[in-house]
Amino acid sequence: MGRRWRFVPLAALAGLLAELAVFVLVGRTIGFGSAVLLVFAASLVGLLLLRREGMRAWRGFRAAVDSGQPPGRQLTDALVGLFGAVLLAAPGLLSGAVGVLLLVPPLRRLAGGGVQRSAERRVSSMVAGDLFGPRRVRVYRGEPQPTPRPEPADPAAAIEGEIVEPGR
Repeated sequence: MGRRWRFVPLAALAGLLAELAVFVLVGRTIGFGSAVLLVFAASLVGLLLLRREGMRAWRGFRAAVDSGQPPGRQLTDALVGLFGAVLLAAPGLLSGAVGVLLLVPPLRRLAGGGVQRSAERRVSSMVAGDLFGPRRVRVYRGEPQPTPRPEPADPAAAIEGEIVEPGR
């Protein structure tokens, strides 16, 4: 198993224990039957939203492709919405609360930006440009900061780029 995946079982166990603790706390506060009905209602709403978010994602993707625009922003928004609906559909109060938060538009845009940045780091610049369009670059004015130069033989020293010729 890779290094990045070794804590997944532990995180899943911690999430399960947190869900159980929240359910017990809510059950003691509003009653066991009411807590079960709340989990059931949240899951039902999540299932309905899952269908709606899936259709919304497909329409947004098709509209972007048909208009010739990069579909990446619609895809990230759709992924965050679908993930929020899945979390809401999953039985659990804590996951349902996180799912509802991911469906709130400002938080959805914030999470979508994180998904986009993560995707841009994992794919080549060319694929990222095709998915998300031209990148925005920050320009700082003032004195340039000295940076250590890597060794020329270092493969990490290569800078990936794209040559664009004007008028073509």
